[in-house]
This record gives sequence, C-alpha cells and structure tokens, in this order.
Amino acid sequence: MPSRPARPLRPVPAVLVALCLLGWVSGCAGRTDRTGRIELSADDTIKAAQLYLTDRCLERQGLTPPRPGGRQRGEAEQRRVGEALFGAGPAELSVSLPTGYRVRAHTDGCLAAAQRTLYGDQRAWFRVSTIVGNLEPEATYRGVELASVRRMHRAELADWRRMRSRAFERARVLLNRSLNHRAARPPSGAKTLR
Repeated sequence: MPSRPARPLRPVPAVLVALCLLGWVSGCAGRTDRTGRIELSADDTIKAAQLYLTDRCLERQGLTPPRPGGRQRGEAEQRRVGEALFGAGPAELSVSLPTGYRVRAHTDGCLAAAQRTLYGDQRAWFRVSTIVGNLEPEATYRGVELASVRRMHRAELADWRRMRSRAFERARVLLNRSLNHRAARPPSGAKTLR
C-alpha cells in the first residue's frame, strides 16, 4: 500500500470495539479520546464493515462465517463457504501488472458484494487497489524509485483515495446503523411487557 499522511483517528461506534474485542477484526489500532470513546483507524473501520457484510451474507445462505481457531470443517463445507465468500467458476475481473503478473477476482460471492456496498464500483476498486497495492514491486521491477512509480500512477492513487474515503464513510454509517438496530431489538427469548 502507498504511504499516506497520518490522519487523526475518528470515534466509531461500539460495534467496532466489540468486533475488535471478539477478535473478528485483528490488529485493531485504537485509542481513547477525552470522552473515553475508542477511536479506530479508517483501515479497521473498513475491515469491520467488510467482515460484518460478509458474515451477514454467509449467514443468509445458511453458512457459518469462518473464524481463526474456529471449529474444523469438512472439505465439502470448506468448499461451499469458500465459493460463497470468494465466488465460483472463472474469475470475471483481471488486471495485468507491469511486472508480468495477472491478478484475477470474482464479481460474485459475499466479498464482491461487500466491496460493491462499500466502494460503489467493484470493478474500479479491484483495478485501482490492485495497481496501488503493487507499486513497490513495480518500482523494483522497473529499477526506479517508488516516488517515480507513484507519479506514473497519480490518477490511480487519486481514485484509490477517493474510493477509500467513500468506503470509510459508508462503513461508519453501516456499523452505526447495525449498532442502533441491535440496540432496538430485545434479546432473543426476552418477554415483552404488554
């Protein structure tokens, strides 16, 4: 990933904190502000939203989302979860890199759906994120400074930043909405007063 100037961390909803504490999002970089709210980075916010979206997608298909250290699955179940999460059949998206590598991805599956929700245009996001994520290997391959490769890919970097910013804002809205929805529902099995 390209280096980017440090931005102040923003307060995020408690659902992100819960996802971090439960280990659903690894490496959450957080700190507390003066009010005691935990603030997470844009990366962690987007990761949490993507995980939330992919989990809901898998659950709608009757599948249990995979977790590190979770129960062992049979080969057939692993394949079903993998295809539901990452897509099946031939990959529909492809980007050829200057290094000679070709990167492919699916437009179906829960991950693709989450990317469309967060970034808006999955094809565009796949293209720019693949290019931007491979700037260092491209610099090594070309035998030039990374700054030179960044200048060559100014448009992709601008698109990457714009789409990341959009994903961050959508992630915050989505997670806040999820938190508010959960808070409004009574716990399962709870009796309501009449």
